[in-house]
Amino acid sequence: MNKKLFAIALCSIALCSQAKVTLPPYMTDNMVVQQESKFVVKGNASKHGTVTVTTGWTKRPYTSQTDASGNFRIEVPTPKGSTRAYKVTVSDGDVLTLNNVVIGEVWLCSGQSNMEMPLNGWGKVMDYQNELRNANYPYIRLLQAKRIISTAPTDNLVLNNGGWNVCDSASADNFSATAYFFARRLWKQLNVPIGVYDASWGGTPAETWVSIGTLKNVLDLNEIATKVEGLNGNADAIRAQYDKEKQDWSDSVNTVDAGMKNNKPAWISSEQTGSEWKTMNLPGQVEQRGLPGFDGYIWFQKVVSIPEKWIGKQLTLNVGQIDDDDFTYVNGVEVGHTKGYTEHRSYTIKPELVKNNKVIITVRAIDYGGEGGIWGPAEGLSLQMGNEQISLAGDWNYRIGASIDDLPEAPENPFSQNYYSNLYNTMIYPVRDFVFKGAIWYQGEANTGYWEQYTPLFQALIQDWRQLFKSDLPFYFVQISAWLERKDVQPKSTWAHLREAQTNALQLANTGMACTIDIGDTYDIHPKNKQEVGLRLANAALAQTYGKGEYELPMYQSMKVDGNKAVLTFNQALTVDGDNAQGFVIAGPDMQFHVAQATVQGNTVTVWSPEVKMPVAVRYAWADNPACNLRGKGNLPLTPFRTDSYR
Repeated sequence: MNKKLFAIALCSIALCSQAKVTLPPYMTDNMVVQQESKFVVKGNASKHGTVTVTTGWTKRPYTSQTDASGNFRIEVPTPKGSTRAYKVTVSDGDVLTLNNVVIGEVWLCSGQSNMEMPLNGWGKVMDYQNELRNANYPYIRLLQAKRIISTAPTDNLVLNNGGWNVCDSASADNFSATAYFFARRLWKQLNVPIGVYDASWGGTPAETWVSIGTLKNVLDLNEIATKVEGLNGNADAIRAQYDKEKQDWSDSVNTVDAGMKNNKPAWISSEQTGSEWKTMNLPGQVEQRGLPGFDGYIWFQKVVSIPEKWIGKQLTLNVGQIDDDDFTYVNGVEVGHTKGYTEHRSYTIKPELVKNNKVIITVRAIDYGGEGGIWGPAEGLSLQMGNEQISLAGDWNYRIGASIDDLPEAPENPFSQNYYSNLYNTMIYPVRDFVFKGAIWYQGEANTGYWEQYTPLFQALIQDWRQLFKSDLPFYFVQISAWLERKDVQPKSTWAHLREAQTNALQLANTGMACTIDIGDTYDIHPKNKQEVGLRLANAALAQTYGKGEYELPMYQSMKVDGNKAVLTFNQALTVDGDNAQGFVIAGPDMQFHVAQATVQGNTVTVWSPEVKMPVAVRYAWADNPACNLRGKGNLPLTPFRTDSYR
């Protein structure tokens, strides 16, 4: 071999042995790094090589050797935050450069759809046009996780929009509104760059955001979590087990549901009549329409006459929102199946199904807990062709297929975003080495049917994250808003119980809560006033984490009985927003609650009712959607509470 060929060969060997430096997906241009902390630079490079990190704020190199797999980890101290932009270089011979990196405060923002709800997009918050137009803050940076799942912890973090983005009208458009308003408030008060990481997914329960190791210790979840852990995240083994469980369950359910015969739906091809079929006005929750306390399978049917010109044409069927899942049929054929009570159902009816001027619509609605039914605004129920439509609001026939009490428990889909630890694995675990100042959390609606579990589960989640991040992470959360039909007395409200479980988490150190009972929406589970939500979360963080301002929730402290009246004491003076105090109910020894009258004097409220001679319990704002109007410091609403622990 001549010298020239030998040199080329040596060069080729050197190039093959030198790997390109790769960093975690969250390390990109425009990144915000937590001030006065540590910047963990990890990744992969050449095996058994040397990696050098140089940052604009240290101006000196930090080095580390890579291991046999090329992995490396280097920690660089960070200074006090400022608006100065820096470069970060990482080199193993080839140089990788991150530009426009700033030092400031970084927060993790997570939860379900109310955290996910964007400024514009599907959310369209209050005054969204102006908010979006003015969302230009070069020192607020946005990082958003793409919604993927994994049955085992992974470093395969996937991000939207290439990583960190400078906040402007384009990047904020589909970003979490709550996270944005939180960041905006912090920026204006702290005057250092603010980074917010949006890791949210609509409709998800808390258990998908917790590690499987922690879930093994949570009451009522430990048995299945132990089973999941035993499969070691092996997708093939998990799928095989689930397929068997699902088939066994489906066969058993279909033998119980009166609407199924030989594993096939029996009530979908013709109009159903007979004494077993009743009438219900829809949209509405079934528990408010004559079926109190019912959970299970209900078959709804409506026969619609359509114009002659619609025959043989493609139609669109809108069946609103169904709590929780549905199978929908038209003229004997399934046209759609959707999971989740917040999803709007819109199904296409193919022309060959529209054979005459009569359309038979049958919905098999499945309610696993809570209110149940076909609900939402009346305009969400319609049959349409092009711009023409026929309203489907009004009377529907219905028949109970099976009560959930008569059914075996359904196996949960382990490849769902709702399954144990699946989102912890993909959206929380991968950022474990990135330093966050704290976390904000907006979730709970998906757990209202299982509120008993939420007290231990939610507190386990907070402590689980703190263990992962090796930090006493400040944790601020939103108490779920008012929603659903307003009732004056609702002692078994699952939403009220869930709010109480959230309040219980305040016993953990470094936690705070934004009560939003005053800004809910009867008809929308996604209230539009996210500005106030972000403001309250930020004010809590400013007061408790940064020592700026004051934030103290008005809360119940104690009760004494004086004759036929209950005298309640609170942690601060209260005021009534209106003429008369609303939201109190009172019960005697029979634990039957009645609407109560109340007078407010400073931090004392006296409560009574002519129906209750011997008070033993008082509740406030204890309903899904209560009318309540007491406020404390900073115009914050009085936190819902009860003095008893009965059921």
